[in-house]
Amino acid sequence: MQAVGIVVEYNPFHNGHFHHVTEAKRTTKSDVAVAVMSGQFLQRGEPALVDKWYRTKMALQSGVDVVIELPYIFSTAQATLFASGAVQLLEAMQCKHLAFGSEQGTITPFLNTYEIIHTNQDLYNRIIKEQVQQGKSYPQALFIAYEQLTQQAPNAYIDLAQPNNILGYHYVEALKQLECAMQPATIQRIAAGYHDAIDTSSQIASATGIRQALFGGQNLQEMAQFLPLASREQLQIWQHTHGQFASWESFWPLLKYALLRHTPQQLKQYADVSEGLENSLLKHAAASDSYAEFMNALKSKRYTWTRLQRMLTHIYTGITKEQLHQTQAPSYIRILGMTKQGQAYISTIKKSLTLPLISRVAAISDPVLAIDLHATQMYQQGVAQFSSIKIDEDYKSPPIRF
Repeated sequence: MQAVGIVVEYNPFHNGHFHHVTEAKRTTKSDVAVAVMSGQFLQRGEPALVDKWYRTKMALQSGVDVVIELPYIFSTAQATLFASGAVQLLEAMQCKHLAFGSEQGTITPFLNTYEIIHTNQDLYNRIIKEQVQQGKSYPQALFIAYEQLTQQAPNAYIDLAQPNNILGYHYVEALKQLECAMQPATIQRIAAGYHDAIDTSSQIASATGIRQALFGGQNLQEMAQFLPLASREQLQIWQHTHGQFASWESFWPLLKYALLRHTPQQLKQYADVSEGLENSLLKHAAASDSYAEFMNALKSKRYTWTRLQRMLTHIYTGITKEQLHQTQAPSYIRILGMTKQGQAYISTIKKSLTLPLISRVAAISDPVLAIDLHATQMYQQGVAQFSSIKIDEDYKSPPIRF
């Protein structure tokens, strides 16, 4: 059996994701799709709309055969570490291909981009350093350095202003630097851009657009055209059970408490808290009655929204800089769910796996896994701000089987 690996968040799983899974299997001639999926907190530094078990069910009923969890220390990291952790897990699952969605749609420009940056690494790093010293944010500095390297033949390379292209580049970079056997492939992103609002004339909407619409007061029935049946069902079950979807806004009372219980010096133990930002955090948290008010007061040109949210995620969960940096390599494979086809694939590779396969978390002691279990507890506390029903606990949740 041949497997294709995909890196996902499914927040929530929508028609564009269904297209990605279907095309990934078709173009790579794979029997099985293995998804490595973020858990309760995501790469943009926010709690998932619904928990990982609901999102796993969406995936398994919509074409994915195996879902494994991307540990918190990778799922909430900047793009390089996020991609590296995901790639290492898919390589360990013996996937033949890694298929990612992109605005570019063809793989050669990604390979060209890796080569020009890798060949000119010292120059690239020097330009980035100079731009940061001039007050540019790190993403802005990266883009300026990249434009300078590729200005002679821009059409040969990817557009790194596009969010899926950026992640795709980091997947290719990880594959090359880790000398993986897995081969990269890319699927053209269709219809909706990563940050686009919903367009009712289409059946494709971005996850960002869907979340914005839901939080803006639109109901699930109005989102039906953008979601596979399994996604609609799982979102309806969550909403019926808990009353609303998870967000920083709904978690705000606990996040505010988590901030104000620290001194400025204590806040410095968390990733990205530097340059006096700890004082701004405390000042604006004390004065803000909502998450939106807090973030609008905190946001500046120097700090991107995503960087601030990742920092707040670590403060909320209590995961320090030291804990985050304890490793750059996954030490286990945790299965969240599988179909019968996925189970058959796992049976064929189980004896040759290079990492232990976890189906029961109580059976293993691992510091990275301990962080995941703690993150779930904190997600659960956030959900408890608006729901009296507990979400599924990690210790009580075996892999889902379809």
